[in-house]
Amino acid sequence: MGQSIHQTRLRTPDPPRRTQVTDVTRRVLTGGLQFTGPSAGSTVPANIPAPASSEGLQPTTQDLIAQCPRFRVLIVGKSGVGKSTLINRIFGVETASVAKDRPGEALIEQEFTSPQNDRLILHDSKGFEPADGGNYETVRSFIERRKNMRDIKDQLHAVWLCFQMPIPTYGERLLEDGTESFLRLRNDVLGNTPTIVVFTKHDRVDTFMRHKMRGDPEAGQRYLQEFCIQPIQHFTGDKDIAHVAVSSKPKYVQSLEELIRLTQEKVSESFTSPGNQVSPVPLAAAGAQRMLPTLKVNFSIDVGKQRYWKALGTSANFWGHTMRDCLAVIHTDIVSVWNFYDPCQYLDSKEFRDMMMHMVERVDAPVEPNLPPPRSNTLSGNAIPLVALAPVILPLNVCFTLGKWVHESYQRLQDVPKMFMAYIVDLTHVLEILFSLTARMMAKQLTRTAIKLAYKAYYHSEWMTFIHTDIRYFQCSSTARDEVLQKITSMIPSHDRVDRVSRALQGMPQSDLEKDEEWAE
Repeated sequence: MGQSIHQTRLRTPDPPRRTQVTDVTRRVLTGGLQFTGPSAGSTVPANIPAPASSEGLQPTTQDLIAQCPRFRVLIVGKSGVGKSTLINRIFGVETASVAKDRPGEALIEQEFTSPQNDRLILHDSKGFEPADGGNYETVRSFIERRKNMRDIKDQLHAVWLCFQMPIPTYGERLLEDGTESFLRLRNDVLGNTPTIVVFTKHDRVDTFMRHKMRGDPEAGQRYLQEFCIQPIQHFTGDKDIAHVAVSSKPKYVQSLEELIRLTQEKVSESFTSPGNQVSPVPLAAAGAQRMLPTLKVNFSIDVGKQRYWKALGTSANFWGHTMRDCLAVIHTDIVSVWNFYDPCQYLDSKEFRDMMMHMVERVDAPVEPNLPPPRSNTLSGNAIPLVALAPVILPLNVCFTLGKWVHESYQRLQDVPKMFMAYIVDLTHVLEILFSLTARMMAKQLTRTAIKLAYKAYYHSEWMTFIHTDIRYFQCSSTARDEVLQKITSMIPSHDRVDRVSRALQGMPQSDLEKDEEWAE
């Protein structure tokens, strides 16, 4: 399993293949995390997509996730610098148990996982004080060993070196208490392992500078350069060192998004696959993060272009299969990339798939206003209250029986490309709305209520009307290039995605998104 794509790690020596890898055993911690310590003879289960339907249609993501089930991150930094809060916000998991552990209590070898995000493995240097030579050597040995592991799933995929931004007048310094050891790790050991210097608690410095340098909007940036970036550059001798200043306060959400983008960029540079195919490690990184929907959209497109979205009108992949089977494998790939916390697998259920196929049938329906009448107590993209007012009722025709086309063989239907186009684009946009709806439900499992509301919001939106009209009048004028694929990839990305999602949610009733209603309510 996992041999169809041979992963290449740039500039990393290729040690002899290990015939046996020491696996791990798990122990549940409070707060939703699990940690694992060295133990022989057991394996770590991975959430690898099951085959979508009949034999022969295997999801592209199945092999990719088998090669790298989880994004493996080492977070280095003293206790109190804000590591746990970063983890909470970016990966959508509860990590209170990590923060409460005493320094020196845990080993760096322990693998922290969470059922709330099964695409993530964390290694934490909690309690690691750089002045302690013994701990420094422990971390150094761990990084060296992981770097030289043969299988990419066992290597370190990224390292965050976390430093709290200092305020000198408070007696704080960036490079104190042996902090230099962190940076020696980068120069001496980390090599080409994607490494980001993360300056935490940016909000403290902003507040300090606003009071000290009133009327100078650039003072904070100069402070960051002088007291954080320049000392790091001077110590390492590297003026191009990857760095970002972050805060977990709501006002600074863009700083966390920048950390995700920078990490994704470095991971994509370090882990590549031949022939521009999707690389398992960047896919795992994009799936693990729970803040940037654009990364998930982009990787959905990349996964689709690798196999099943090609030549949708004449694809040999689908020959002899029903349309339900063909759409199912595409559905599985898209949902797998998004990686919602969906332990009940509602997004993979027959009910949700049927709902999406009902939406496809709307492509040829007469154009009519879809927007519900204005009403008070409605949702918007800026505020998603969790107040129970009424159950979410799906559009009436969604409850009807699907047309016979879903059971027809792929090669016997006309306008097959348009059906695929509608399904792919509609599903992606529904998931974008769902991602926005559930952004405040950190570490809460997905409910059918949230799914129905996202579906209904898109179904009644001008967004869907525009997409379906565009598909209805699409004509493939050339066989020299894959115009269907080009059309799909042009309709999915949107520079005004946030605005479109917000407008789609306007007019939707307030709902308790944590209440799990039945599909038919």
